[in-house]
Amino acid sequence: QVRLVESGGGLVQPGGSLRLSCAASGIIFSRYTMGWYRQAPGKQRELVATITSASSQNYLDSVQGRFTISRDNAGSTVYLQMNSLKPEDTAVYYCNAQRTAILWGQGTQVTVSS
Repeated sequence: QVRLVESGGGLVQPGGSLRLSCAASGIIFSRYTMGWYRQAPGKQRELVATITSASSQNYLDSVQGRFTISRDNAGSTVYLQMNSLKPEDTAVYYCNAQRTAILWGQGTQVTVSS
């Protein structure tokens, strides 16, 4: 069964950090480009970061230097380390896997608030 399962979301104060994880199953993980997207209330889903099978990374301008995407092919997991969080980072964060198909996780809520 193909699944992407996110974890690690929660409530954090501005300036704090969170680490999101996405565990994949049912796919040859190492062959997929993995990504994190987010969707805030009333807004369109946007790309946050991607990492290719060769570990080339790409980031949304507003998170460059604060967020880091990484992958563990042996564990079929992709991570998003989020530092210096801002209230505008509040959103549901979704894991994404792309190759011949596009796969989505169920999302994890990140709330940045004092």
